[in-house]
Amino acid sequence: MGFSLKAEANLKTLTLDVLKTSEIEGELLDAEQVRSSIAKKLGMDIAGLIPVDRNVDGVVEMMVDATQNYQHILSDDRLFGWHAALFPSGRSGMHKIVAGAWRNNTIDDPMQVVSGAMGKEKVHFQAPEAGRLHEEMTHFINWFNEDTGMDAVIKAAVAHLWFVTIHPFDDGNGRIARAIADMQLSRSDKSAQRFYSMSAQIRKERKAYYEILEQTQKGSMDITVWLTWFLQCLNRALEATDETLAMVLRKAWFWEKHATTILNARQQFMLNKLLDGFEGKLNTSKWARITKTSPDTALRDIQELMNKKILVKEVGGGRSTSYMLVD
Repeated sequence: MGFSLKAEANLKTLTLDVLKTSEIEGELLDAEQVRSSIAKKLGMDIAGLIPVDRNVDGVVEMMVDATQNYQHILSDDRLFGWHAALFPSGRSGMHKIVAGAWRNNTIDDPMQVVSGAMGKEKVHFQAPEAGRLHEEMTHFINWFNEDTGMDAVIKAAVAHLWFVTIHPFDDGNGRIARAIADMQLSRSDKSAQRFYSMSAQIRKERKAYYEILEQTQKGSMDITVWLTWFLQCLNRALEATDETLAMVLRKAWFWEKHATTILNARQQFMLNKLLDGFEGKLNTSKWARITKTSPDTALRDIQELMNKKILVKEVGGGRSTSYMLVD
């Protein structure tokens, strides 16, 4: 792959990483904002960049720093920066939290992972007391930065489990644990370029992910079952990347084929959205809404693309005619 294709694949994978690590926690981010934020931080000059919310920028800052600056040491200050970026308002939803510092809950108010309705909560895990955090995190950070001779991929799995078990922050521990694992996987690859997304695969297997974490945290010091699951999940993530790269190659082939085709800015923008994986059916009303133009202009844009044999009507479109790219 040439430089531009690698950059496109890297952008697509990082976008997927940010979207899916947030989805695992039940938070849905705007894909276009995530893509725009990553492109700006990587210095990529691409079309369709849009303004970005602070909460989106924060997750992106953490993931870009973890994967692009993987060779830098991990420190408590760096982790505090990631956490502060995740929670720029100092709140998690409606609740005020300690942002950019270790949690400071009391023994009477333990840090617990719970589920269920109020009064019928099930405690899945109870983290170490806040008073132990400095010692526990110093031990973890020193181990992470040392060359212990451990296989680099195994170290990513251990780091993920170890960090999320210490649970040093009021919130965001899962996202930061996955960022640390991605940082270590980048060290394993010896590359800042991302062509697979571990978070996207974990999102697909979220139920099993939480179950194996709980099982390991409540068990003995033997973490073989967790390591086995992590490695198998990573293998499935590597297999799934074929789809991402196929999409990137298809997009490159498309624009090479239409390098001399005259298109207006709206058409170029919408064709890129289709090539990036447009959700749902494309019709004139969606075209008009996304490009902020009139239905008549949208229909003319689409009709021109049909005349140039770039778009075609979908079969059985129902009441609303929909369109798709010509293969």
